[in-house]
Amino acid sequence: MTTLRIIEFLALFVGAPTLFAYARHRFPAIPALWVLMGYCLFILLRDPQFDRGHLWDPTTVRTPYLLQILGLWLFAVIVGVVSIRRFAPDLLFSLPRANPRFWGLIMVLYPVFSVYPQGIIYRAFLFHRYRDFLVSGWLLVLASTFAFAYVHIIFRNPLAVVLTALGGVIFGFRYWQTGSLVTSSIEHALYGCGIFTIGFGRSFYHGAVRGSTVMQAASARAPGSYS
Repeated sequence: MTTLRIIEFLALFVGAPTLFAYARHRFPAIPALWVLMGYCLFILLRDPQFDRGHLWDPTTVRTPYLLQILGLWLFAVIVGVVSIRRFAPDLLFSLPRANPRFWGLIMVLYPVFSVYPQGIIYRAFLFHRYRDFLVSGWLLVLASTFAFAYVHIIFRNPLAVVLTALGGVIFGFRYWQTGSLVTSSIEHALYGCGIFTIGFGRSFYHGAVRGSTVMQAASARAPGSYS
């Protein structure tokens, strides 16, 4: 069983992203994410040992966790703004300035259609499915971080992988700490929305979103290259 789980881990979190990133004709990223989420959710919900409360328990969204989440996020945003202002000032708040409607759409839809599905895959599923051979919490956090960061090779942008590796540690630790996907996903959404707002968002458009006509249309009206 352990060998099969290791093979499954490698297939889902190494093989699939690699094939997706370098395939000549690629399936749109968001539907591909939903397909993988569907598989992971199916496995979780049919497992009697899985506590379904992990998927929607919001009780940990309170102090002290909320103060920790907001404090760390605010620090990260300040560092991000200072970095962009120093090294790429034209990108600072470029998306909300150039295309506020598209930016607003991302703020509303991104947490629901991207963040939460990713949470199911890279935290709820991964932590439960592979706990038998990743026997410590930190090993699970590191495996979650690796899988979450590696999938972002589909954007063919090193900065996307670096940023998601940093975020992966935070989101994986928060899920391990609280056992709440809602709490972890709220934190993930804060960072993701912050990235799109302050100017790092272009690193998460390139490559994988070429199949999205909505993204392409919006990108044509924004400064720089968002496609």
